[in-house]
Amino acid sequence: MSIQKMVVSRDDSVYEAFPDVVLTSEGTLICVFTECNAHADRDNSRIVITESTDRGRTWSQKHPLTEYSSNTDFYNCARISGIGEKTLVVICDKARKINNSETAGQLFLWYSYDNGRTWSEPVNTSDLGIKDPGIVPDKYRVLKNGRHIISAHKKGESGKLEQYLWYSDDNGRTWSDRVTVASDPRYNLCEGCILETDDGALVCYLRENSFIGTDCLKTVSYDNGESWSEVYNVPVPGCHRPVVGKLNSGNLLMTYRFMQGGKGWLGSWTQNVFAALLKSDQATAVKRNEQSARILPLDYDRSPVSDLGYTGWVQFDDGEIFVVNYIVDDAPKAQIRGYSLFEGDFTL
Repeated sequence: MSIQKMVVSRDDSVYEAFPDVVLTSEGTLICVFTECNAHADRDNSRIVITESTDRGRTWSQKHPLTEYSSNTDFYNCARISGIGEKTLVVICDKARKINNSETAGQLFLWYSYDNGRTWSEPVNTSDLGIKDPGIVPDKYRVLKNGRHIISAHKKGESGKLEQYLWYSDDNGRTWSDRVTVASDPRYNLCEGCILETDDGALVCYLRENSFIGTDCLKTVSYDNGESWSEVYNVPVPGCHRPVVGKLNSGNLLMTYRFMQGGKGWLGSWTQNVFAALLKSDQATAVKRNEQSARILPLDYDRSPVSDLGYTGWVQFDDGEIFVVNYIVDDAPKAQIRGYSLFEGDFTL
């Protein structure tokens, strides 16, 4: 196994977490992530960006995308997407605490039309008709037919977490009513990641948030996201925050936090981040035993207060995969770490 680890950002004065990454048309990696005080203390939270022109081996100084926010109204989890030759978009929820525990959120968009050199002012999606959308959005998606999709989750009327989406057929100027992607009285369904298959189906891979080690779950749409199936199991146990995409080979890659469930260990609740290789022709399979998964450990968090496992990844034309992840490990607070690997690392 030849996985290489490297530092994307380590600033011991702040907690750095929840990264995502995009590969621009010029070959630059752009990583977006959150700075704050701690996982459970979002005071002084802001979204920052750093760039690499050498495949993630070295990175620029951080520069802010947002101003600082407070512990009761904070920037939370940003994602970054390429949606045109030089057009990038960052989507991020600004969450607020209600009754010291529940969170609600609004989603904001920032656009760059020059591969990330400059960024627009934030666009509040509530001004576009997306009201009270929830938190922790998926990447901003543009389907092959040109439809734009925004997706996030929140607690439904049943008291369980549910995943939703909105779609636009006019390049993001106006948006549909809310569509329920996943709702099931058995599960807390959240942090969905939508994949478009070669035959045009959409598959939303989901975290189940009961902290008991549940499989990754998924639901399928055959009408460009307007209606969705029941929830099916994926043979990837203990899956938190799946990030799924298609590799150059045609196979699928999922990176995710492994959450085994149970009581925890001396304040440490999760210690591993994994990658799973999946078969693209099994993406819409409905039975667990009709799907394959080859699971690879990416990193282990040695800290007694371990915390890790929100990831993003890209693949270069020559097959190199670059993953970003947040992890405590040998730092006093969380840091952003990068990983270089190839699909062959799953079998060699």
